[in-house]
Amino acid sequence: MSDWLVYMIRCTDDSLYTGITNNLQRRMTQHVALRGARYFRVRKPQELVYIERGHDRSSASKREARIKSMDRAAKVLLLGSGENEISTLEGLDTSLS
Repeated sequence: MSDWLVYMIRCTDDSLYTGITNNLQRRMTQHVALRGARYFRVRKPQELVYIERGHDRSSASKREARIKSMDRAAKVLLLGSGENEISTLEGLDTSLS
């Protein structure tokens, strides 16, 4: 089953948070409510900037780990790459603030 996705959120301090989920709307609601990720206790989520679909739980976790190991410059390049499917999700409000 390939219903998992990898995502990145730009935070108010301009950092990039990477995570995985099988329910994007639920996860974004949790992040906005500052529940579920300790990362957001110090900084606030601002905008969903990256989505990569087509994963199962295992491949999503591996991809998340690879992205988290990248330096910031590589992550920024990934945002502008063809792997970023954010523009294909019609009607998605990417603002989280």
